[in-house]
Amino acid sequence: MSDIIRLLPDSVANQIAAGEVIQRPASVVKELMENAVDAGAASISVNLKDGGRTLIQIIDNGCGMSVTDARMAFERHSTSKIHKAEDLLAIHTMGFRGEALASIAAISEVTLKTRRTEDEVGTVIEISGTEVLSQEPVSCPAGSNFMVRNLFFNVPARRKFLKSHSVELKHAINEFMRIAMTRPSIRFTLVHNGTDIYSLTESNVKQRIVTLFGKNINQNLIPLKTETSIINLSGFIGKPETARKTYGEQFFFVNGRYMRHPYFHKAVTEAYQQVLPPDTIPSYFVFFDARPETIDINIHPTKTEIKFEDERSVFQILMAAVKEALGKHNMIPSLDFDTNGVIDIPFLSKDKDVIPPEVHVKPDFNPFDESQKYDNGESSFHRTTIQNWEKLHEGIKDLDDLSGQETQQRIESSEELSHIRILQFKNKFILSPLKSGLLIIDQRRAHEKILYEKYLVSLNEQTGLAQKELYPQTIELNASDHAVLMEIIDDITCLGFDIRDVGNRSVIVNGSPASASVSDPKEMIERFLEEYKQFQSDIKIKAREKLALSLAKASCIPRNKALTENEMRELVDELFGCTNPGQTQDGKPVFTIFTMDEIEKRF
Repeated sequence: MSDIIRLLPDSVANQIAAGEVIQRPASVVKELMENAVDAGAASISVNLKDGGRTLIQIIDNGCGMSVTDARMAFERHSTSKIHKAEDLLAIHTMGFRGEALASIAAISEVTLKTRRTEDEVGTVIEISGTEVLSQEPVSCPAGSNFMVRNLFFNVPARRKFLKSHSVELKHAINEFMRIAMTRPSIRFTLVHNGTDIYSLTESNVKQRIVTLFGKNINQNLIPLKTETSIINLSGFIGKPETARKTYGEQFFFVNGRYMRHPYFHKAVTEAYQQVLPPDTIPSYFVFFDARPETIDINIHPTKTEIKFEDERSVFQILMAAVKEALGKHNMIPSLDFDTNGVIDIPFLSKDKDVIPPEVHVKPDFNPFDESQKYDNGESSFHRTTIQNWEKLHEGIKDLDDLSGQETQQRIESSEELSHIRILQFKNKFILSPLKSGLLIIDQRRAHEKILYEKYLVSLNEQTGLAQKELYPQTIELNASDHAVLMEIIDDITCLGFDIRDVGNRSVIVNGSPASASVSDPKEMIERFLEEYKQFQSDIKIKAREKLALSLAKASCIPRNKALTENEMRELVDELFGCTNPGQTQDGKPVFTIFTMDEIEKRF
C-alpha cells in the first residue's frame, strides 16, 4: 500500500489558515486596523464597498514598510513583534501572530502601497490568491494603504455563506468601534459606499463612547475606577433603567485589546442583580490594565478569548467595583462610601441591663363574646352580616366549556364575555368567570398576539396603515442599529412606518403604525430594533414573521397599564378572533384556566 500522508501546498495551507483568522469582511477590518495601530498611526481611514465584499481599504499614516518588509509581511508566521518564545509572555502590541496578511492574501486580491517617512519613494505590491503579481516603486504618502478586493473570490464555498451587505457592514462597524474605543487619541473615519458613517476626532474615552453610541448615552454613564495589586479597572457602566434585552453595549478590554469573557460578564450582571429590569442586560465599557505576564492572549486565532492568571480574584474585584459605582450614584441600597469607613451602628454597653419586651395576655378573653371590649371601648369582634349575598352572582352567565381540550386554548362562545363581569387584576391580568372555572388572561401577551396577526397580514398584503406625525421626529441611532434599520426599511414600510434616511446615522419618522400603543416614535423604533435583533439569527422563524413579532412586542400595551372595561372587552373579543389565541408566536401562554376542581382543592 502506498503512502497517503503528504504536505499540503502553501496555497492550500494558507487558505486553511485563512479560515481560522478571516471569517468575513469584518475580520479583515479588524486585522488591518490593529496593524495600523501598531504602526503608530495618528489617523486611520476605513473605506468599504458592499459591506466589504467588494472592497476593504485601510489607510494609515504610520511608520510604513521598506521594500523588503512589504514583501515579507505576506509570508506566514512573519512578524516584527516576536523574536523568541519568551516574547509571548510580554505582548504589548495588537497583531503578533504573523498570519493575518498571509491569510488575507490567500483568499482575496490585495494591493499594498507603503512608504517609510525616511524614504523618498514607496513600493506597491499586488497579490492574488497568494501569488505575487508585481512589486515596483511608487510615489505615495508615508504610511500604508491596503486595498483588499473580492474577498473569497477563489473559495466560493466560503463566499456563499456571507450575509447581506447590511449584515456584513454591521459586523465591520462592530470591529471598527471596538478598536476606536480603546484609542481615543487616534483619528478614525469609516466610509461605506461613499457615505460617511463615522468621523472621529481626538478625544477622551467618554467622549469617544458618546460619539460612537450617540449623545443620548452621555447622561446614562456611571464612571468606574478601581486600582488593586492584581489588576486595575476603569471605564463606565450604564444606569439600570437603560439596560436592553439584547447585547450591543457590553465591552471588555484588556491592555487596549477587546475580549469576550462570559465569566466576567456574570460578575457585572450579579452586581446589578437587585436593580436590573427582568430579562435585560446592562451596558458596560470596562478597561482592564493587567501585567502582560498575568494574561494569555494567544489561545485563539482571533485573539478575542483571553485567559487570566487569577480569574476568580478578578471576578470579585470587578463585581465589587460595579456595586460600588452603583451605590455611589444611588442606584442600589448601599453603604455610604464617602464616610471613610465610619458607619454609625447602635450598640449595647456592658453596664446596661437587657429588658425583654413585655407581652400583655388576657387569659379570660373570649373572641366570640361580643360583650367583651378593648380598652378603647370598641368591640373586639364584630360580625357584619350581609343580607341577600346571593345577589352578587346575579347577571353572571357561565360560558360554555373550552373546546379542543388537548390545547385548552380556544373559547367557542367568546361573545358571551360581553354579558359577564370582567375584572382587571394588578393592572396585568384580565379575570372572567367560566362554567368550568376562572379564566385569567395576560393582557400584554394578548395584545401582542392580536398585533402580530394584524402585522403579518399587513406584510403579506402590503396594507399597513401609517398614522402621520404632526411634528416628524428625527432619531439618531448608533451605526449598527442604523445598518439593521436600513436593511429592513422596505418591509417595515408595509407595517405602517413612514421613515426617511437623512444620513449621519439619523432618520426622520413621518408616521408610525396606527395600531401601536406606543405614542413616542423614538421609543417604538428603539424597542422594535431591540426585539428584532433578538430574533434576527433565529433560522426557525421566517423573515416576515420576525418583523411582525418584533413590532408586536415593541408596540403592545406596556406592563402595568390600567384598562377600562370597554378596553378589556375589546381586547378579549379580538384575542379570541385570532388563530390559536392561547399562545404567542414564540410559544408563551396568553391565558390559563383554573378549573373548579383546582380551586376547590385549595379550600
